[in-house]
Formats: sequence, structure tokens, C-alpha cells
Amino acid sequence: MGAVYRKEMRSYLVSMIGYVFIAFILLMMSFYFAYLNLNLASPRFEAVLESIRFVFVIFVPILTMRVLAEEKKQRTDQLLLTLPLTVSDIVVGKFLAVATLFAVPMGIVCLYPLILARYGQVNLAVAYMSILSFFLLGCANIAIGLFFSSITENPIIAAVVSFVVLLVCYLMDDLSSMVPNTASASVISFAVLFALLAAVLYNLTRDLWGAVITGAFLITADVCLFIFKRTMFEGLFHRFLNMFYMTGRLENFFNGILDISGVVYFLSIIGVALFMTMQTLNKRRWS
Repeated sequence: MGAVYRKEMRSYLVSMIGYVFIAFILLMMSFYFAYLNLNLASPRFEAVLESIRFVFVIFVPILTMRVLAEEKKQRTDQLLLTLPLTVSDIVVGKFLAVATLFAVPMGIVCLYPLILARYGQVNLAVAYMSILSFFLLGCANIAIGLFFSSITENPIIAAVVSFVVLLVCYLMDDLSSMVPNTASASVISFAVLFALLAAVLYNLTRDLWGAVITGAFLITADVCLFIFKRTMFEGLFHRFLNMFYMTGRLENFFNGILDISGVVYFLSIIGVALFMTMQTLNKRRWS
């Protein structure tokens, strides 16, 4: 894992992407810090982080698109997979390399509340809880981008798919409000979702019958539950979509609440995304 970590860090620094990412994050934070905290004399540093949540949608796809897709494109993944390393070492090493790159500007940003405290009263606990939640959100987005980089050998496709998925997650609160709360809308929406899940399963495993049986089972269970317990589906799909509204999980931290469930939520997304990435590489290693 250490060898992969060092290789990936060198790759980012040599390609200048790392420097650009660090400069971009610091530029955006410094601009909003100067405007909101210094110019408007606001003591709430969390307002800065709240204003720049969109940066992950723009920059994470660019940052992660080459991590694994470029390895496939250059055929260097074959060398990587034959090294005396486990797949988990490779995936975790690459994830930690990108997360470390993100940790650099976040470490510098930790000085901003202290600077602000010299000119007035600042709730440092809330400020640093907000920084922690912002860092966890960034790591969750990075893990998702890493997964999409693992399923294609074209970095551009990986970047576009990551951008679309992260944009949908960013806008999920507005998108979920467009879905009717009726039970009928929920059961139909879940049926479509299960059909898409079966298609993705087939694409990953190339097991047609396994994908068909899985999709048919899930759709049948969906319909049976609707028939026997219709009230359970009232607003169910709307609540399901809100589970993917990642930026919404920051609100408690920004309001001064140490939300343990929010920490677990972000760590769960990171764990699931890395696990799926490992499964993709395992499939490629033994194919």
C-alpha cells in the first residue's frame, strides 16, 4: 500500500493536477473568507464552507479520472495487479494519496478560524466541526470518483460519469422534491431502479441469468410489498433519494451539532465505494 501511495502522490505532483487542485481550493476559500468573514464582519467561518460545497462537483472528477482509468488505458494495471500487493492495498493506497492531497489545503484552512479569532469572538468548536465534516464530504466524493475511474479505461468517460453522479447528489434535495409522494409513484420508481440495478450487475459480471433472476426477484418483492402493505410506500422513494443528498448532512455540523450519524454516513459511503472498487479490480485481476 505504501508503494502505491507514494507512486500516486508523485504522479499527481509531476502532472501539476495536485498543485492546481490545492491552489483552487485555497483560492475559493480565501475569496469567501475575505468577503464573508472579513468584509462583512461575520464570525461564522462555517458560512465559508457552506458557500463552496459545489467545488467537489467540479474538481473531484478531474482529480480522480486518471487514478485507475489511466492505468487501464496504458496497460500498466497488469503490472500493478501482479505486484505482491493485495487489491485492497492498491485501492486504499490510491484513495489515501488523493485524500492526502485534499488534506493539504484543509490543513492550511484550519488556520483561518484562528486568524478570525484575533478580531472578535469565534466559536472555534463549530468552525472545526465544520472543517471536519467538509473533509469527510470531500473524501466521500473522492471515493465515488475512484470507483467510476475503476470501471472504464477512458479517463474522460470516468470524469463525465463522476461529474453527473456528484451533480445529481448535490442537487438531490431539489430533485427528490419533484418525485410524487404517492405509493404508486414509489413502487414504479423502485421497479425502474431495480431494473437498472440488474443491468449494472450484468455489465459488471456478464452473468445474464444472475442479473435477470436478481432483477426479477427484487421487482417481484417490490410489487408484493405494495399489494400487501401499500401505506409503507407513501413517500418512501422520496426518503430513499434523500439518503444520497450528501451535502445536506453538513447542516448539523454547521449548526454546532456533532452529528455522529453524519460521520458514520460519510465513512459508510467511503467504505462502500472502496469495496466496489476492489470488486471491480478483483474481476479484472482474475479475468
